[in-house]
Amino acid sequence: MCREDIVRMVAGALVFAGVLLAWLLSPWWLILPGFVGLNLFQSSLTGICPLEMILKRAGVPDRAGRARGGAEGAPGGGAGLTD
Repeated sequence: MCREDIVRMVAGALVFAGVLLAWLLSPWWLILPGFVGLNLFQSSLTGICPLEMILKRAGVPDRAGRARGGAEGAPGGGAGLTD
């Protein structure tokens, strides 16, 4: 799994959790999906994503790294792909 997939998965899980908690407990939980949406918007404009920077330092490959065969166990192993 690459960084982009993990960022999308975490963002979706946080939005879902915030909406569910707002429905079950308190409308104040809607701040969580609002913050996630705001962060996704600023990330699209600036290219800066805090979670992606953390994952990069942890050594999680990006999609391009997988295509070049940078991730062990990646489907196809990057054979025959060019940059």
